[in-house]
Amino acid sequence: MDSLARYARKDVRTVIGLMSGTSADGIDVALSAVSGSGEDIQASLTAFHKVPYQPRVRQAVLALSSPEAPVADLCRMNFSLGRLFGEAALDLMRLRSLRPENIDLIASHGQTVCHLPSGGPYGDSSGGSTLQIAEPALIAEVTGVVVVADFRPRDIAAGGQGAPLVAYADYALFHHPEKTRAVQNIGGIANVTLLPAGAGLGDIIAFDTGPGNMIIDALVSAYTRGEKTFDQDGALSALGRVDEDLLGWLMQHDFLSRPPPKSTGREEFGSHFLTQLLDRAQASDVSAEDLLATAVAFTAESIAASYRDFLLPDHHIDEVILGGGGSYNATLRRMLQDRIPDVNFFLHEDFAVSGDAKEALAFAILGNETMLGRPANVPGATGAKRPVILGKIILP
Repeated sequence: MDSLARYARKDVRTVIGLMSGTSADGIDVALSAVSGSGEDIQASLTAFHKVPYQPRVRQAVLALSSPEAPVADLCRMNFSLGRLFGEAALDLMRLRSLRPENIDLIASHGQTVCHLPSGGPYGDSSGGSTLQIAEPALIAEVTGVVVVADFRPRDIAAGGQGAPLVAYADYALFHHPEKTRAVQNIGGIANVTLLPAGAGLGDIIAFDTGPGNMIIDALVSAYTRGEKTFDQDGALSALGRVDEDLLGWLMQHDFLSRPPPKSTGREEFGSHFLTQLLDRAQASDVSAEDLLATAVAFTAESIAASYRDFLLPDHHIDEVILGGGGSYNATLRRMLQDRIPDVNFFLHEDFAVSGDAKEALAFAILGNETMLGRPANVPGATGAKRPVILGKIILP
């Protein structure tokens, strides 16, 4: 195809990555310069733009995670988000005085509304499943740019969990010949990528560690009656004390003891789990401030436990690089450092990578590989039987 051939001939490609995470707070738009591929790939962030969801849109997106959500709502929201994603890409182009012909590719992760890596109602033999919406045909129509989207299903088709996919990008951005690094993302869900010193793509270990900001954000929204949607700088959680009994109960969740590869989402740590947590806190007379501090401690302790159980027995970690919204929560960072001592902690920004933009940048990297016909899943991270080419290409 002419579009693929033109793309491959370019030394440096201008790629826009689009992403909305499990927190469903808006659309991240990353403009990037990408060159090479495979273990020689290089990518840099040129600009970042965030388009928050309107409150009614966010509420509608979160409602789709309910098993009772009408399929008609899902259908309509798929197209509504597709248009919003396309318009978000155009916003960034206008801000940078770019035209569609200046953009080689748009790579869209979309919005996850369901992730069932262990199979569905027909039993585990049916395999896993996942669903991301924000119709890519609309993104292509709105922008006039080639779009790659829907990355996760191909990995699941090959026997993987479809997550975490950012391990490939973590390698491109952070691998080091002499230092072993753990790249810890703390979005709605938290995930880690271990990059052993001098590692190749086949040496990477990556998995979801458990909840990131998902429970914290939900509690903040509930206690402030929607006036705030996240714990900015960790200021609210710093007011409370950790309830150790409640934390002990949280740490009994069976996801935490499952060995990698593993991934999770709202299906395990969403509204049903939050209701259980609130009921238990009320029964134990735990205050709102203490419950929030305990939720932050749960994220920190689940990450630390993942390191102790699955990484540190076989690897000495020199550096932990924190990214995602949770990396800006000072209370959470302090709790993490207390639980993972003798390791140097950094932020993505210390490596000239925006923690807010990193996941959108990651899908720009994955989209580049798709256009070049290269696999971009990491079987050691997702559990897939083999490397596969991810995503679907939509021509404008």
